Amino acid sequence: MFDGKTLLITGGTGSFGNTVLKHFLTTEIGEIRIFSRDEKKQDDMRHDLQARYPDHAHKVCFYIGDVRNIDSIRPAVRGVDYIFHAAALKQVPSCEFFPMEAVRTNIIGTDNLLSAAIDAGVKKVVCLSTDKAAYPINAMGISKSMMEKIIGARAREAAGTTTICCTRYGNVMCSRGSVIPLFIDQIKAGKPITVTDPEMTRFLMNLDEAVDLVMFAFEHANPGDLFVQKADACTIGDLAKAVQKLFGDTGLRVIGTRHGEKLYETLLTAEERIRSEDMGDYFRVSADGRDLNYDKYFIDGKVKTQADESYTSHNTERLDVDGVVKKILTTDYVQEMLKNK
Repeated sequence: MFDGKTLLITGGTGSFGNTVLKHFLTTEIGEIRIFSRDEKKQDDMRHDLQARYPDHAHKVCFYIGDVRNIDSIRPAVRGVDYIFHAAALKQVPSCEFFPMEAVRTNIIGTDNLLSAAIDAGVKKVVCLSTDKAAYPINAMGISKSMMEKIIGARAREAAGTTTICCTRYGNVMCSRGSVIPLFIDQIKAGKPITVTDPEMTRFLMNLDEAVDLVMFAFEHANPGDLFVQKADACTIGDLAKAVQKLFGDTGLRVIGTRHGEKLYETLLTAEERIRSEDMGDYFRVSADGRDLNYDKYFIDGKVKTQADESYTSHNTERLDVDGVVKKILTTDYVQEMLKNK
């Protein structure tokens, strides 16, 4: 599907973009465009690709811009076949303090990207969302929830020309700003690991699984579909113990929850789960195809509007400490850190 095609990745210098490059660079893909606002990260990525993939680095083109500015997006999407939209503000505490920045990037930025993509005739756009968009309690989650609503509305508008869909996933281990690298740094400095709440639970995915989810959505999406990957979870306390089992026990200090944090994460709400399709390793939630003319519809008998429970990090498969050790060893970052231990 990607042979000879042009793929644009927004926020392409981040963890997700680097992993997508690893998956695609040595294939027959025609061109990969990296769109981001950080020229330093782009320059670092360019030099790294030239050193590691000298025969393929020419396939990667870099575009400086910001999804907040649609005029900077338009040149980047011209001639593009597919887009993976990963540009976002994703740090929960930061968005709590600067909520309008989350609005400008996650909501308005996504609408800008989709407008430019539709105008340019892009065939498919896969947008990346987060579990924090389900039952959101923080500014980041609320902005991502609104992003999902925009995706649904624009997907309906563009149906037949541009297929727009969404993926929603939990914490990606060892991605930028995540907790495992912090734990490892604290251990290496001889300091106790700082844990917000040991009983807090989180989904666990590695970067390759995040790309697998996006690829599954790309291959199976109808306009407006939402895709979720079934994922393991663990308590933050067990995650800390697993990291210490690999890197050394320096103790643990409980510091309390940060601004806007949840006790557990939700990947599918009860309302979404009742209308989801189980596709094996994934759930698909189809778009609501109704319009505003409700006179066309009638209700006969009792209608169930939600499942018995949502799909959360509390009720999915819970890994023990040994299971978490095995899981985090699937990440390149942890393996690299162990080599330098």
